Amino acid sequence: MKIKKDFILRKVADSYVVVPVGKMTLDFNGIINLNETGAFLFGLLQNGAEREDLIEKLLAEYEVDRARAESDVDVFLGKVRDADVLE
Repeated sequence: MKIKKDFILRKVADSYVVVPVGKMTLDFNGIINLNETGAFLFGLLQNGAEREDLIEKLLAEYEVDRARAESDVDVFLGKVRDADVLE
């Protein structure tokens, strides 16, 4: 899985936002707000990552158990799919 090239992640003050660029600004209204964990996962998806990769990286970066990591990744993937930012 990979994030479409027309979306970029930016840190604004203490928040992370995803904004469309280029032609996507015509089709996508608004921005996506992310917390630190969401920004971490989004960054991994920008380079291409599968579900299991995201889970393993989350386990390595944060102190969470596997069940929580799997649940968080699944929720996150559902949201990025709903927002149509994945290729």
